[in-house]
Amino acid sequence: MRQVRVAEIRDEAEEIKSFRLVADDGQPLPAFTAGAHIDVHAAPGLVRQYSLCNGPEDVDHYLIAVKREPQSRGGSAAMHVAKSGDVLTISDPRNTFPLAEGARRHLLFAAGIGVTPLLSMARHIDRDGGTYRLHYFTRSERGTAFRALLDADPYRERTEFHIGVPPDALAGLLPELLRERDSGDHLYVCGPVPFMDLVRASAEGAGWAKDSLHFEYFGAAPEAGEGEPFEVELARSGLVIAVERGQTLLQALRCAGIDVESSCEQGTCGTCATMLLEGEPDHRDRFLSDDQKDENMIIMPCVSRAKSRRLVLDL
Repeated sequence: MRQVRVAEIRDEAEEIKSFRLVADDGQPLPAFTAGAHIDVHAAPGLVRQYSLCNGPEDVDHYLIAVKREPQSRGGSAAMHVAKSGDVLTISDPRNTFPLAEGARRHLLFAAGIGVTPLLSMARHIDRDGGTYRLHYFTRSERGTAFRALLDADPYRERTEFHIGVPPDALAGLLPELLRERDSGDHLYVCGPVPFMDLVRASAEGAGWAKDSLHFEYFGAAPEAGEGEPFEVELARSGLVIAVERGQTLLQALRCAGIDVESSCEQGTCGTCATMLLEGEPDHRDRFLSDDQKDENMIIMPCVSRAKSRRLVLDL
């Protein structure tokens, strides 16, 4: 963890602010790759993940953008009352949404605040002389962040705005945008869960290979408390804990005095990842890849449950 100072705050769109963060001690910030994010301690006990928007030319600061959400659990509200000069605690960058090495062309699909990691991707691809196309979906002009930047060179020729597209029209538009593809093309998607699920279905329907699809979820996973009760056994102590209906596995562990580190508690950040030794999990997270879920070696206790009567954890 490190301390950063808010050097500048800008209004990027309706309810969206960007924050330029510089090291409080004046030392260089760690390098990062396109698609990376940082944990931000927005307030005591409140940790949220925000994608870096930076381009490769930004070596002295991190840039994040935060949308104030009406149903916020506190993170976006806390960030929107931050002031220039405030000192925040952040993690070093980590990347679960990297650009594919050797891709011939990068197709970037963003919706709303989901543009943040894809903006960084576009800036890095442009620096490296690669090929990309950014499709940016927003509900209104006022809600379109970074419009001036993307309307300017070198991005405007490679960016297509889709503003105010109704849901039924979107379902018809996506297959058209995804129809043309070549070997070596890779698709990257970030935005609200319904948008991402629709893009995924459209891409699979258009014949895109699974290993060419990349998604960064930031919305909530399915209700973690829904489902039948089950038991969890802690292999190191032999303790057996009941997980009741309406209770998450993480909550049950904490009620038993077992401290498991967590952050988003929505199944998106991977902080609470726990080794699974036995049993069949009901994966409900947005962090693990399909292959990792099939391996059944890791579970996210903040949202995932059990299909079997008992799970055995490496705790």
